[in-house]
Amino acid sequence: MNHRISREKFNYYRCQSCDLIFLLPIPANLGEYYPKQYYSMPASLEQLEAGAEGDRYKLEIVRRFAASGRLLEIGPAYGGFALLAKKAGYSVETIEMDPQCCDFLEKVAGIKAIHSSEPAAALKGGAQYNVITLWHVLEHLPDPWGSLEMIAKSLVPGGILILAAPNPRSFQFKVLGRFWPHVDAPRHVELIPLPLIERQLTAHGLDTVWTTTTDKGTLGWNVFGWEVFFANWSNHRFLKRRLRKIGRLISRIFGPLDRMRNYGSAYTAVFRKR
Repeated sequence: MNHRISREKFNYYRCQSCDLIFLLPIPANLGEYYPKQYYSMPASLEQLEAGAEGDRYKLEIVRRFAASGRLLEIGPAYGGFALLAKKAGYSVETIEMDPQCCDFLEKVAGIKAIHSSEPAAALKGGAQYNVITLWHVLEHLPDPWGSLEMIAKSLVPGGILILAAPNPRSFQFKVLGRFWPHVDAPRHVELIPLPLIERQLTAHGLDTVWTTTTDKGTLGWNVFGWEVFFANWSNHRFLKRRLRKIGRLISRIFGPLDRMRNYGSAYTAVFRKR
């Protein structure tokens, strides 16, 4: 519904034991469902720097828990946050599935980029990191559990993992159901409840140190959810703009419910390796 690449329908299921919501089957050609305009590629380093300011809140979260060290971002796209982290003194590396983004990261931003759509496989080299981040990436991975296991192994003792993901227990999902833009079929192959991630990571030696559904990023995703829900009802460009404005108004009305604890459209969580 978000990009109208295909008229196919996709089936999601909910596990009655752990509340995991998952796509079945996962398309073998999953990469073909990412439109060319999925990433808005900057034209220059200066344009990247200007756009990266919107990611500064991510850097502030990282700094609260790790002042320096070797940082890996999985799924950086064109690298706004990665560039901020590099400028802040972190030694930054990335894993990215889009070859054009990798090329931009290496040649323009000067950041090491490993081209891979399978983080678990890319991490088997044995490198160790002080910080690993996944900003709205985990839900795209066909094997999130294998990736989390390898991420845990790739952290130094005391290292931190920071991840943000859509919240299947959100107010918006309860109201909008399959029309919720954060379902984003079939690019989001799993919608994972935070308690399930916490249990899995505890088994891999990571403790939860901070969670929120009201950080700056989530507040933006709350507005996005309402805007895109209304805009998706039309293909007409002019009408879509009008509908987005209606969605923005609705987001103000329902804002207090979106901001209730654990009801935001996304969660951000920080875990530390024992």
